Amino acid sequence: MLGSLLLAGSRMPLVRRAVSGVPLTRKVVDRFVAGEDVRQAVKAIRRLTDADLAVTIDHLGEETRDADAAAATANAYVVLLDALRELGLGSRAEVSVKLSAVGQALGADGDKIALENARRICEAAAGVESNVTFDMEDHTTVDSTLAILRAVREDFPATGVALQAYLFRTEEDCRDLSHEGSRVRLVKGAYAEPASVAHQDKGEVDKAYVRCLRILMAGQGYPMVATHDDRLISITETLADRFGRSRGGYEYQMLYGIRTDKQQALAGAGHTMRVYVPYGDDWYGYFMRRLAERPANIAFFLRALGGK
Repeated sequence: MLGSLLLAGSRMPLVRRAVSGVPLTRKVVDRFVAGEDVRQAVKAIRRLTDADLAVTIDHLGEETRDADAAAATANAYVVLLDALRELGLGSRAEVSVKLSAVGQALGADGDKIALENARRICEAAAGVESNVTFDMEDHTTVDSTLAILRAVREDFPATGVALQAYLFRTEEDCRDLSHEGSRVRLVKGAYAEPASVAHQDKGEVDKAYVRCLRILMAGQGYPMVATHDDRLISITETLADRFGRSRGGYEYQMLYGIRTDKQQALAGAGHTMRVYVPYGDDWYGYFMRRLAERPANIAFFLRALGGK
């Protein structure tokens, strides 16, 4: 129930102003967000990659309602990717893009604008031998996101996409996207979705995740297993053995600031362990979803507000 309230609050301007105005909020945000500018992001990226972790970087922002702002977000990614050039990390440092941040939500022309901006980002990524993965947002954007993905893959076939296991449709989407060369990040889902389109019970979401994971591991693509759950990690290893996947045939992904000990353990065991690194000043929506996902995150926030 608390998680649902936090997800609802992530879209309420009044709640946004209240949370953003608490001085100690910044202390908690720093756990989940790598900084507000490229310099701070690059510093975090250096630290993580020096520890044998891969990264995917998200310039925070979503639901852009202005074409100039969408173009500015695309420009921010181009600047970021240029800053990564001197690090020479190649695909160890890729970027994650919310299509709503680059124009998808701009009415009738939204998909066209988002596609143009996404192509610019993919071209910049290719210039530093990196890749792009499209984040998935609420269920109303799935068809649009997958259509843009298909168009972008004509020129940039390594472009990845996130799929959300709690949506009823996702098993079929996994089948469609499990072909050779297809990179798919499987997540549980972090938006408040109606019962008509998504599982509501945590146990049912977990079961759906395993069904989707099995499809991806049995397929010819490259699964990116986004989970902090030890049980799901164990199931991933079982499925990898069953379907003959080497450790180079899939990867794990976890969020910046969450389960850092497990991240290091997986990397130390020879897995590709990619950390999702968000940065930027538009952190509110991302922050609220992280609180909603895990009770431990809420407890951390409350302890910080109490000065403990």
